[in-house]
Amino acid sequence: MAQVKVPDRPLSPHLQIYRLSWTMVMSIVHRITGAANYFGAALVAIWLVAMASGPRAYDAVQWFFGSWLGLLILFGYSWSLIHHMLGGVRHLVWDFGHGMEPGKRFAMARYTLFASVPLTILIWIVGFTMI
Repeated sequence: MAQVKVPDRPLSPHLQIYRLSWTMVMSIVHRITGAANYFGAALVAIWLVAMASGPRAYDAVQWFFGSWLGLLILFGYSWSLIHHMLGGVRHLVWDFGHGMEPGKRFAMARYTLFASVPLTILIWIVGFTMI
């Protein structure tokens, strides 16, 4: 039986070949924000259970969410929701076959990140002005 020589190079594209691009980074961030949204959903569930449990439990949860740490966590959760939603909209546009050219694809990935931060800040400004 003849012996097959294995080439010295990788048989498939590998990390050494690819350069990190905006679409790759936003794909990773999209997955991370998806996981973070599960944590945020648990926070919403805790808040709802505390509300149903009575004034004492609700006041304790409200105290935490009103602290600087709680507000920071809620800000991160709201950014995660906005960023994940914009990533979903980007993928929806791609599903319809638009924006697949390299320049547009990278621009849409950048806009996902650059739009999520001001939108989150705007939502928080509106929220605090309504209090």
